[in-house]
Amino acid sequence: MFLLRNLQVLLQPDPFLNELTSMYERNREKGSVWVTLKRSCLRPKGKRKLEIDASEYKCLVRATDGQKTISTVLSAKDHLRFQASYATVLKAHMDALKKRERKDKKKVAEADKQKASSKAT
Repeated sequence: MFLLRNLQVLLQPDPFLNELTSMYERNREKGSVWVTLKRSCLRPKGKRKLEIDASEYKCLVRATDGQKTISTVLSAKDHLRFQASYATVLKAHMDALKKRERKDKKKVAEADKQKASSKAT
């Protein structure tokens, strides 16, 4: 493990997925987990101006629950395997989502007409 900034931990892809699973489990009842993906060349700022081959780009994946931040770096060849594993983790933890209340379009349209007619009078 390497330490990036404050408490951000850089992990290998498999330990990252294990830690992400535990983050989802800790925040199952109440809380959120944010995951971001970003293309990165992982070079110091001074060397970024040089032309970079497309195969040299990496994908920086970060996850946080507001208290702990973890990250991993993926190469192009690891991306598909990671994406399949990440999709499995997401599907396993999507059961805690709340159902969205759907409104009937006809009832909403009638309510809007009634409001408009009451304002006109």
